[in-house]
Amino acid sequence: MNIAIRHLDKFGYVGVFSSGLIGTFGGGRAGATNAPTGPTWEERHKEALDNAKLKQGLKLLWFATGKDDFLMETSRGTVAMLKRHGFDPVFIETPGAHTWIVWRNYLKEFAPQLFR
Repeated sequence: MNIAIRHLDKFGYVGVFSSGLIGTFGGGRAGATNAPTGPTWEERHKEALDNAKLKQGLKLLWFATGKDDFLMETSRGTVAMLKRHGFDPVFIETPGAHTWIVWRNYLKEFAPQLFR
């Protein structure tokens, strides 16, 4: 997200597996104290988020997160924030947690969309 949003002119496809803007929308492991100080990620990237010209080449912004993943609220919050800025992300909630087998399934679903 940190790279793709600032450089949408270089990325037509963005896939986010079991993640989002960590430390921004809650979620995370119990006891984690990674709350940001100062301007939020959204405030720091507002110009890029609202730049319609940058969004023109974006063909797919794809998120998937397992319902048992400790980052589910982070994913949901990130998707909601992107929608507020005029993005149209695909968001899929699947069975599973924060595991390799879940991500392997996401890759299997996401990769073919790159070649349509």
